[in-house]
Amino acid sequence: MYRTMLTAPVFGLRREIDRLFEDTFSQGSNGTGWSPAVNIRETPDGFHFDVELAGFKPEDVELTCDNAVLTLRGERHEERKEGDDARYHLVERRYGEFTRSFQLPQGVNDDAIEAEFDNGLLRVRVPKAEIPQPRRIDIQGASQGRPEGQGAIRGSTGSEKDRSVAKETPAAKSQNQRGELAGAGSR
Repeated sequence: MYRTMLTAPVFGLRREIDRLFEDTFSQGSNGTGWSPAVNIRETPDGFHFDVELAGFKPEDVELTCDNAVLTLRGERHEERKEGDDARYHLVERRYGEFTRSFQLPQGVNDDAIEAEFDNGLLRVRVPKAEIPQPRRIDIQGASQGRPEGQGAIRGSTGSEKDRSVAKETPAAKSQNQRGELAGAGSR
């Protein structure tokens, strides 16, 4: 019991020192002093951002998307006023400008981002882009009159279909005819 009585004030002092350092040095990299809390969740159709902005109006917030970076900016103005009849004993709300930026993943449609503001909650929906599906491309050619199987290309289904055979150039035709004539004399 004697030991806990001596260490309890030390731990209390340690907590106060930690809080002092948090308040002093955790003002963010941009020096604004605060940033709103954000929840981000992924669904099959997109990403959803829920941003707590109690006391804000939609016109006090700016939302932009540039080079797949979603950026939220705003400012909360300090409202407290001390007078002769009232004074503050504790102030925990943060005031000033804030900026939050989020790198969007590949495969989102940043041209279709939607945002709505309701009861101090900004909801941002970033839809996923449609994944390009493979499609079959028909190849045109001079394959009429050829026996089944010649000039056929095996498709993705595994069946053989006559799709195309490259047209012979006049030079290739004459070379083939010369080869046929040479072969006829050697019979």
